[in-house]
Amino acid sequence: MIAQYIEAPNVEKSKYVSVFLAGGITNCPEWQTELIKLLSNEMITIFNPRRKNFPIHNPNAAKEQITWEFNALNNADIFSIWFSNAASDQPICLYELGRHLVLRENCPETIVIGVEPGYRRAQDVYIQTSLVNPFISLEISDNLNDHAFKIKKATEIYIAKGLWK
Repeated sequence: MIAQYIEAPNVEKSKYVSVFLAGGITNCPEWQTELIKLLSNEMITIFNPRRKNFPIHNPNAAKEQITWEFNALNNADIFSIWFSNAASDQPICLYELGRHLVLRENCPETIVIGVEPGYRRAQDVYIQTSLVNPFISLEISDNLNDHAFKIKKATEIYIAKGLWK
């Protein structure tokens, strides 16, 4: 079991090294559940933007969701992003990747990227990443098992460098 799990729109203070699960939601498979299972023995906090029940008919829901994601992304220690081979090109995820590549440029060990084979914009992810930091682009995973392993490795490095308070 994950040490701490925080699902949108809940706001709690992280008690452990925190990992934000960025990646496709709309028109994408529910990959988050599988990744969380793979991380189940870790002493980490997971920020999961995928809600079990999103109130689609609530006109305030989108703003609440986007605000929660923005804040959780900025507060997360580890930025993990997964691009699914899905019906969606996940344009918001491409934006979040670019933003966090720049924001975390001096701390690249806090970025974990995964691209499922067949994702239509994979080349964009590789090029964008290599332009900011070619070493990160060499670490991009192509399956959730490898992605989970790299998240574990990132949390260990984060702690070893004394970055976690």
